[in-house]
Amino acid sequence: MSSWLSRGGPRIRHGFTAVIVMITLAMGVSSCAGEDQQGSPAHRMSTWVSGTGLGGDIGTLNGDNSRIPLELTNGNGGMHAACGTLEDDAEMANGELPSPDPTVTDWLSTAYGLEGSAGTECYNAGVTNKKLLAEAERDTAKAHGLFERALIRIQSITGSVVSTTTTTDNATGGIFG
Repeated sequence: MSSWLSRGGPRIRHGFTAVIVMITLAMGVSSCAGEDQQGSPAHRMSTWVSGTGLGGDIGTLNGDNSRIPLELTNGNGGMHAACGTLEDDAEMANGELPSPDPTVTDWLSTAYGLEGSAGTECYNAGVTNKKLLAEAERDTAKAHGLFERALIRIQSITGSVVSTTTTTDNATGGIFG
């Protein structure tokens, strides 16, 4: 009996302990699933949209795109700042993926990639390379189309329109009061 305990016993006990630890961890991880991973597809998508600030992300990228043409007269410094902001905002928005819906995730991922490429192209073009600026503009137009598709699909899942505004109504006191 003593040879069994000295050879196999500890291994069996360690193996049993490892199994118990794994089961406990699995239960703990599954109980920590976020709200965007529980409930109906509409609930999961609504929770994800509000939790990630999707509408604000898209609104910010649209604002970045609107700013770039205004920088053409401000020289390369202003253009580089605007284009760099577009790249950063696209990367940050992409970090909010995946969504609960694979199709929405694919469309948004592609759109964010196009926005990032547009930012890089724009940055490299500065104010003088019109051909590269036109390429950046085409990429942002493609991204805009994908954003529209994603927003329509989200609305079909949730039954609600996603607001893409990034402004605050100052009539109610605005951000500062």
